[in-house]
Amino acid sequence: MPILSCNFNPTLPFKSAHFNTMYRPLFMKDTIKYQRKRITTWDNDFIDLDFSAIGSETLVLLIHGLEGSSYSNYMITTSNYLNNTGFDTVCMNLRSCSGEDNALLETYHSGKTDDVDFIVRHLTTNYKYKNIIIVGFSLGGNLTLKYLGEYINMPIEVKGGIAVSVPIDLTTSQAELSKLKNKIYLNEFLKTLKLKILEKSEKFPEYKINKKLLFNATKFRHLEKQYTVPVFGFKNSEDYWLKASSKPYISKIEVPTLLINSLDDTFLSKECYPFKEAENSANFYLLTPNYGGHVGFTSSFNNDENKWVEKKITKFIQENIGICS
Repeated sequence: MPILSCNFNPTLPFKSAHFNTMYRPLFMKDTIKYQRKRITTWDNDFIDLDFSAIGSETLVLLIHGLEGSSYSNYMITTSNYLNNTGFDTVCMNLRSCSGEDNALLETYHSGKTDDVDFIVRHLTTNYKYKNIIIVGFSLGGNLTLKYLGEYINMPIEVKGGIAVSVPIDLTTSQAELSKLKNKIYLNEFLKTLKLKILEKSEKFPEYKINKKLLFNATKFRHLEKQYTVPVFGFKNSEDYWLKASSKPYISKIEVPTLLINSLDDTFLSKECYPFKEAENSANFYLLTPNYGGHVGFTSSFNNDENKWVEKKITKFIQENIGICS
């Protein structure tokens, strides 16, 4: 599909990628009232789903980013906007991210699409929605794209997907995040991840960690070496990055799918802008605004006006996937 054109031109301070990235979580305080349902998984764990339903035939499944939740601002604003447009939403809290630690040692990672497939099949089996759209942000966007290209026999109710601010190539994007320009973000991610790994080691005595190395970790690979690699059975971090990246699956996507990655996103490497894949695909669309930061896309200090990405998501559902409320 052709590369989509873009009209996002924020006011001056929001043209700073860092300002745009930080403004949303710090200053946008939207609210929502979810209905939570806890789903028991095949491996005797649980996943919490937060519904915001208005009686639509279409359900939008939202997946948050690294260490986010259904209460991340971008999840709330997107749910509210979709509800106001006429769509039901359900937010999938990845394991350990719903405010309560999950039951197993295993939590989630960038490529763990079996959980996405399980939830999609739960929704199609237990609810009567005619259409399901998957929308993912950052890590959740990687899960979305990988799932849509990986699960060839997914339920027919899944009509398409949208992914926002996605590190589709983990090998190069993790290197980008390790640069000085992203130190403040990386430190925030590492802080919560370290606490989770420490909690797991206390809950599961058979899981041994080197606490000194854990506390001194300054890169994702340091935590992956102690947790993601051994717990999920990868050979090393490089093996994990390769297998969990969504980029190799984009060419296999068979439903209308949109990726929105801003060109100034400091989390993303040049490999995370798949222009060639979009040009050669019948189903994959790419939108690359000059500004937006990482899951920011705010344009002014009037928060009522900061709905650019929510409007793009809704427009793609209506015009490219062909589902109206």
